[in-house]
Formats: sequence, C-alpha cells, structure tokens
Amino acid sequence: MKKYTLTAVIWKEEAGLVSKYPELGVASAGDDPGDALKNLKEAVELYLDNV
Repeated sequence: MKKYTLTAVIWKEEAGLVSKYPELGVASAGDDPGDALKNLKEAVELYLDNV
C-alpha cells in the first residue's frame, strides 16, 4: 500500500469551518478545527471507496 502526504486546509466561513484536501478536491465542514478535520477524513474514505 502506498502512503501519500496530503495538505489539509481549514478556513472559517459564516456557517462554521470548511476543510479541504486540495490535492484530491475533497471538502467537508465542522464546528471546530478537530471536527472539521475528522469530517474531512471521513469524506476522503468515502471518496476513495468510490474511485
């Protein structure tokens, strides 16, 4: 299994925090940075399951 390093970018929007892995084009959101990152990781798992 190959390992990749991804850059998580998190920024504030009106409704909360948005998180994104620019390398994959996958994004998610959360109420705090930890929540936003956790949701982003779950979104990537779903994305990779469907690629």
